[in-house]
Amino acid sequence: MEEENKKIELSNRVFILIAILVLGLVVSYLGQMAYQFSSLPQNYPKEITITGEGKVFAKPDIATVSLGVKTEGAKSADVVSQNNEKMNAIISSVKELGVEDKDIKTSAYYLTPVYDYSEWSGRVFRGYSLDQRITVKIRNFEKISDILDKATTEGANNISDLQFSVEDPEKSRSDARKEAIGQAKAKAEKFAADSGLKLVKLVNISEGYYPVPGYGLGGAGDSMLKEANVAPRIEAGQLEINSTVYLTYRVR
Repeated sequence: MEEENKKIELSNRVFILIAILVLGLVVSYLGQMAYQFSSLPQNYPKEITITGEGKVFAKPDIATVSLGVKTEGAKSADVVSQNNEKMNAIISSVKELGVEDKDIKTSAYYLTPVYDYSEWSGRVFRGYSLDQRITVKIRNFEKISDILDKATTEGANNISDLQFSVEDPEKSRSDARKEAIGQAKAKAEKFAADSGLKLVKLVNISEGYYPVPGYGLGGAGDSMLKEANVAPRIEAGQLEINSTVYLTYRVR
């Protein structure tokens, strides 16, 4: 009987010890939870981010076009001489139409061997090909058709990449940004009023990236220009310049 009492007493002690350990773990866990909760900001969630978009239209003030000459021949010296003669004539004619030196830039110069291929003889050397191109920036749009026509007359057989753009788009982009900010502010005030929040202060502003605006009209080969009886009328149109801003507000 005494031995049974000792076993019961030992079991009770083990149970009490286990209960104390479990209680200690629970208290420790609750303490950690309370600490983490107390470290959270009192006004959580504390910030909202609102997006605004602005758009303006600008008239292009520059056009760029690629004028090229491609020449083939048996000897490299003859190919280079003929090609350079034509390209120099094109550059001179473009300058006569009012384009300045600073607005003419060589954009390509490729001299490569030319081969023929056949099933019987394999690769056979045929001569050389020189592809030379310049990029011309045109500021007087009334001269565009004349420049294309004159370049073709002087030997250009690759006219392409006619592009319109704004040389300094920052003024238009600034106007678009101002419109975007105004829209974002109005949306933030409406959002706060509808949700019962109060805007405390603006804490951050950022803007999405947009490349310099521009658009192209493709290109025309030598045969297309020579077959036309009248030089094409070029219309510059308008460019759309966009801005997207993100306003982050502290709220409560």
